[in-house]
Amino acid sequence: MFGAFRASHVNQGGLLWKTPWKLASGVHCHSLDRALEIPKEHEMAAKDKYTVFTPHAVGYRKGIHKVPKWTRITQRTNPKGF
Repeated sequence: MFGAFRASHVNQGGLLWKTPWKLASGVHCHSLDRALEIPKEHEMAAKDKYTVFTPHAVGYRKGIHKVPKWTRITQRTNPKGF
């Protein structure tokens, strides 16, 4: 093409548009690292699966279904001793 519609060097594959076809080997995903740190469901006690710690309840526990957004955020870690 010629004139005003002539392709520039960037459109022909300059450094601006070059993306690697795979990630570098040193790249880590922090959310994956956090997910691997928490216990899996079969490793948890039934008390931790179905109740969560709360300082306001009498026994410091309440049912997991009373926690807002309990399906979206993890509740798998509790304070030690509870």
